[in-house]
Amino acid sequence: MKKSERLNDMIRYMNGREFFNLSDLMDKYAISKSTALRDIASLEQLGMPIYAEHGRHGRYGILKNRLLSPIIFTIDEVYALYFAMLTLDAYQSTPFHLSVNGLNEKFENCLSPEQIKRIHSMKKVLQFEMVQHQYVSRFLDSILKSIVNESSCCIRYAKSNQETSYHVQFFKISARFGQWYAAGIELHTNQHRVFRCDRITFIEEEREQRYSIDELISRSLEFYRSNHSIEFEVEILEEAKDIFYKEHYPSMKMESGDGTFIKGFYNPGEEEFLADYMMRYGQNVVSVKPESLKRLIRDRVESLLDHYERI
Repeated sequence: MKKSERLNDMIRYMNGREFFNLSDLMDKYAISKSTALRDIASLEQLGMPIYAEHGRHGRYGILKNRLLSPIIFTIDEVYALYFAMLTLDAYQSTPFHLSVNGLNEKFENCLSPEQIKRIHSMKKVLQFEMVQHQYVSRFLDSILKSIVNESSCCIRYAKSNQETSYHVQFFKISARFGQWYAAGIELHTNQHRVFRCDRITFIEEEREQRYSIDELISRSLEFYRSNHSIEFEVEILEEAKDIFYKEHYPSMKMESGDGTFIKGFYNPGEEEFLADYMMRYGQNVVSVKPESLKRLIRDRVESLLDHYERI
């Protein structure tokens, strides 16, 4: 381990301690006593608030009324954090109270002119697939807060020119193609639901806790599956695996053996959604079960063909 890496790790190590001995550093980093002493001197030069307690049981302490020095990042780590931050540009809203432009400005203020020039050059050639949306999700922070608190919410949800009230305990926020979604359990029906966050027009957190977050996550598929769910099995060609990896859903899994199969279930009312998904595989589909799903896919294909013949 290089000295710079070792010092950086020592800062993190000391962050959770009030006292330490030379032997702690010697054992943890396999270094000599003289190297440990030099490392402590280097940390003090970096601004670490270290003080020595002399005597028979001498040790080192860390002043807790002062901030520790910031963690030192390598330049490659800085670049990785910078470009990860830029992915937030695809979203009109985030669960955090921040301005991406303001965050970008603060970040660049910590860099040298040469590093900023290099980053701007990299931005021209590094492309991230992001879909810009104009939809604003006003309550992402409230949803995240309720998840962390393991509490339920009363929300109003607008869809198809109608507004409906729900009593929900959320357990997950996700982002797909520039759009935010929140998954939760609708407590009156005990059913799994996914809400598009920009359609939530009102939210009020309540004290009621029905489930722990761990329980909700572990049982989410169980909540989602209805008593009348239908099993399906679609065999695809080996070369179509990438389609599955790029996008699939928790109710599906892929198995390989004598062939490559997508297996799972769908609830009544989701047939058309699944049929549209399977159409992405085109001529890579080998077989479809049940027959009712196969007929629906064929009907969707014929309907699409009729449309193109008319235009």
